[in-house]
Amino acid sequence: MPEREHHMLASPPGAFRRAQWRMLLATMLCYLFYYTGRQTMGFAIPGIERELGLQKYQLGWLSTALLWTYALGQVINGNLADHLGGRRMMSLGAILSCGLNWVLSFGGGLVGLIVPWSLNGYAQAMGWAPGCKLVSNWWSRDERGYTFGWLVFAAGMASVLSYVTSLLVIDVYQLDWRWIFRLPVLLMLVGGAAFFLLARDAPSQLGFDELTDGDEQAPASHAEDDTVWDRYRVVLGNWRIVVTGIAIGFQNSARYGLLIWVPVHFLGADFKQGGGRWISVILPLGMALGALSSGWISDRLFGGRRGSVISLFMLAAGLSALGMYALPAGSPWGVAALFLCGFFAYPQAPFFALAPDLLGRRYAATGVGIMNAFAYVLAGLCEPFIGAMMERFPVRRLVTDAAGVTTEALLDNTALVFPIVAGLCFSSALVAQLIRR
Repeated sequence: MPEREHHMLASPPGAFRRAQWRMLLATMLCYLFYYTGRQTMGFAIPGIERELGLQKYQLGWLSTALLWTYALGQVINGNLADHLGGRRMMSLGAILSCGLNWVLSFGGGLVGLIVPWSLNGYAQAMGWAPGCKLVSNWWSRDERGYTFGWLVFAAGMASVLSYVTSLLVIDVYQLDWRWIFRLPVLLMLVGGAAFFLLARDAPSQLGFDELTDGDEQAPASHAEDDTVWDRYRVVLGNWRIVVTGIAIGFQNSARYGLLIWVPVHFLGADFKQGGGRWISVILPLGMALGALSSGWISDRLFGGRRGSVISLFMLAAGLSALGMYALPAGSPWGVAALFLCGFFAYPQAPFFALAPDLLGRRYAATGVGIMNAFAYVLAGLCEPFIGAMMERFPVRRLVTDAAGVTTEALLDNTALVFPIVAGLCFSSALVAQLIRR
């Protein structure tokens, strides 16, 4: 029997298997709360517009500031995690992000918002690549898509949690937008503390042997032998990682276009009545389930051919977004279309599994960081563009004021997020065809 097949059939000893799951679940728990610190802005935008008089394109640049500092942080922190490990970095990032959200909540203008939000982007970047590093240290290649699927599932559920907690703040407790940045983020402190207590960076720290996958040159614990520039040189010298970065850039632009602007769309005049705003929670729920499914599918049904899975998911996401755009406001089919749009738009498990697949555990965090930098630089470019298009091509709507008087008004065309997202999804599907493991 070939060595790789034997490795796939062998089961880890019971004690080690329990430790593997403890590390994965600890990382998932920590990241479950991370998005309360950065994916709540869409629910705050209407309140910020009213109170501070900012326009959508300006708020688009506010999102860009976070996404670009997050991208910069991915490049730096992924490399640091390959040297220092992920446990301390991920815990510290949660604490810093919570504090910076509180600072932003006292902002009184664009500058007062953009400075702490930019710094928050860097703090948030201390979570993903270090967490991926820790998980890749504990799990073999043959289970990597599956385990990364669980990790990205936690990220998807984090989006659900950030949506629900934001809606509780503004819809149930009737608090203003500032409390969106004060209450949900307290959960990050819980997640960061639990992760620090439960997690360990590598199997050797609990007395187990380090994992190797046969074709890797060295176990992950030897990464300190490399310099910072050695790690960048190896990762950027792999053209497949660069292609993957471009594909995930389009995918993440579509994802954030949905996460930031769909709440704005459902908080608009067409959805003020009947709890329509809660429909937006369907989007991140679909993303969470799609993330988990895409990782399992890439391992079990496609034999690790992750580029094919990515292309299929992104093509389906684009078609779902076009379907969402074609449906009239209030259509019962909108719930299904929005769920499918989220489900297919988030195949990040096969994306991030490609980093250790192509580079080995030794450079896994640096690879994840570089890929995520591509993802967030491109996403940052798209946010002000989407906001500007909504204002540039308004639509006429009948609006009823507090006195019951109905008039016709020109409103920002928030539904344009869906055809723009469709184009980004199709671009990602096309580029992903070039990915080969």
